Amino acid sequence: MAAAELGVGIGWRTELDLTIERMEGVGFVEAIAENIRPGALPESLRLLRARGVPVIPHGVSLGVGGAEPPSAGRLAHLAACAEALDAPLVSEHLAFVRGDGVEAGHLLPIPRTRESLRVVTDNVRRAQDALPVPLALENVAAIFGWPDDELTEGQFLAELVERTGVRLLVDVANLYTNQVNLGLPAVAALDALPLEHLAYVHVAGGHEHQGIWHDTHTTAAPEQVLDLLTELCARTRPPGVLLEWDDRFPSDAVLAGELDRIRAAMAAGESG
Repeated sequence: MAAAELGVGIGWRTELDLTIERMEGVGFVEAIAENIRPGALPESLRLLRARGVPVIPHGVSLGVGGAEPPSAGRLAHLAACAEALDAPLVSEHLAFVRGDGVEAGHLLPIPRTRESLRVVTDNVRRAQDALPVPLALENVAAIFGWPDDELTEGQFLAELVERTGVRLLVDVANLYTNQVNLGLPAVAALDALPLEHLAYVHVAGGHEHQGIWHDTHTTAAPEQVLDLLTELCARTRPPGVLLEWDDRFPSDAVLAGELDRIRAAMAAGESG
């Protein structure tokens, strides 16, 4: 099944509901699944759906990167969100978030080992079986790496896709973060990824502090992140590209300008 054509979108937040409703050219939005009650959707999301704007539930707590199978309750919630929103897919993170009942409070990187790949493959298959729509997994930002990694991020994701058919949510800001913090070449990661399984792309801003890049989603995307989007678009036409902005919200005009920057970066890649 071909990925849904989404266009250029923005992460829906309650603080941005009226802004997004007024924006021209928003192709889709993404809403944090844990903040949604399927039986009582926010009026703004109902309005956007009535206009034909796709809404993608984006989970942050499933934890497919952990040793324990994903929670049946969390999977049921994601499934209910997808059905309530008539979503084309559900997205989550390839991350470790809890162990033995203890919450990490952050989206942590997983060890990229063969054993980890086996566990994650099983977890992803369980999730796919429980969801009524396709699942897309996002690469995460990291400030540390595991010493026993056997595969690069691109290799790990490529093998996971081959085993499960899961789709990819490629966050180019996270690729940039890992390049700065861990020395992992972002363009090489793009070259290793099976982009024919791309569901959509994330773009976001952050800031550097004492040599560490923090993916905060609180500022405009740096040119290096948009350059990676251009590189990706030179390789494939992404079904969708979405701007994440989670706090310290700017004016409507600034957000509209960020979507225009994304469109320009995409056009540069497609024409290159």
